[in-house]
Amino acid sequence: MNSPLSYKDAGVDIDAGDALVERIKPLARRTLRDGVMAGIGGFGGLFELPRGYREPVLVSGTDGVGTKLKLAFALARHDTVGVDLVAMSVNDILVQGAEPLFFLDYFACGKLDVETAAAVIGGIALGCEQAGCALLGGETAEMPGMYPDGEYDLAGFAVGVVEKSRIIDGRTIAHGDVVLGLASSGAHSNGYSLVRRVIERAYGRLDAPHMHEDFHGKSFLDTVLAPTRIYVKPVRSLLQDVAVKGLAHITGGGLVENVPRVLPAEVQAVLHRDAWQMPPLFSWLQREGEVADAEMHRVFNCGIGMVLVVAERDAETSIRRLEAAGERAWRIGEILERAHGAPQTVVL
Repeated sequence: MNSPLSYKDAGVDIDAGDALVERIKPLARRTLRDGVMAGIGGFGGLFELPRGYREPVLVSGTDGVGTKLKLAFALARHDTVGVDLVAMSVNDILVQGAEPLFFLDYFACGKLDVETAAAVIGGIALGCEQAGCALLGGETAEMPGMYPDGEYDLAGFAVGVVEKSRIIDGRTIAHGDVVLGLASSGAHSNGYSLVRRVIERAYGRLDAPHMHEDFHGKSFLDTVLAPTRIYVKPVRSLLQDVAVKGLAHITGGGLVENVPRVLPAEVQAVLHRDAWQMPPLFSWLQREGEVADAEMHRVFNCGIGMVLVVAERDAETSIRRLEAAGERAWRIGEILERAHGAPQTVVL
């Protein structure tokens, strides 16, 4: 006679899931803000729209971390990818002027390791704190046979709000406007399929001893896994006083494919490569991978994580305000009339 089977025999540990929920609760409490009506553990998260909006418009975004997770697995470093997860969504909804309100995560694995999951979700909570939004809920899915041992996948979902009359859509961008760039913290969460290939070419494997060596003041490991910078608070502060005409989050597609997403068809953004300092990581990737300039500009942020378009009269004020808020900001280009058939963004 066969012995009775349990869910744990099938590979799902309910007790581990319960233990993780208890670990998550204090992390979520750190992110509480006005509007939260129910905490972690319910079937759905409740959130009340903030007062003060006359015509509130909800803005939503979702994203993952991509193959940067492969590096986290190889290097057993799980405390930063949660920040990446939040950043990719909240920076996306920020470009339309939205205030992020709350965030939900989805963590899926083959076998739940409570310590690993807690490290990941600790990073998610930290990212929510940096963005000023609540970690309202999420889902942890243990699915035996779906993922290799030690691996997991992440997805995130952010919801924000913006006054209808203050939505930023780029429609007023015109010839003579100025393009500003905010420094990235590294490769953020894009281009990591190429990053991994370059590391494997240079070092032989992803977990090579070279990953722990000094690289311009910190380990290469810390450099390549540096979490995505969250721009919400300094940019939201600037929006209170400056009429920012356009914002672009520099993600997959790099500078040349993200900036056009906010430009009217009749204009072109001309960016000057010597206007900002490309961080050493990108110089190393380009050299070791023999990557062409054009490929660098369409794969990586190359040191610019967020682009702003403002009127000439607001350029210097904006730079001063952003730098006072802790950002590194540069005037990186200008808006010109676009010739017929010309690309909408060029890097010279």
